[in-house]
Amino acid sequence: MILAIGALLGFISVAFGAFAEHGLREVVSEEHFRFAMTAVRYNQIHSVVVVSVGLALLSGGSFLTMRYFKLSGVLFIIGISLFSFSIYVGVSLNIPALFNITPIGGMSIMAAWLLLALSAFLTSRS
Repeated sequence: MILAIGALLGFISVAFGAFAEHGLREVVSEEHFRFAMTAVRYNQIHSVVVVSVGLALLSGGSFLTMRYFKLSGVLFIIGISLFSFSIYVGVSLNIPALFNITPIGGMSIMAAWLLLALSAFLTSRS
């Protein structure tokens, strides 16, 4: 399931990036356009990570069965959703209050990276 969600998140990043470039650029402020493109960039980068985690989980192995590894994939998904989608909707519908959710997504992404590092560390010790 992580692989499928990662692929969908990748699709959304391309779709929203195209929408922002061709539909939003002329109707939002330069600052909000920059926010949107930052959200697209984070979405794209972390979608690749989620797809990688999904592929790795499918291949099996002791490292890959660790709960921290799988949890890192879930946290990446949550983080991307909260970070990027709060900006997507906030900019698209002019609801700047949604930007208050963005840092929670960023913290989720940071936690995901730490869990991924912890998984690697624990695996290297076994």
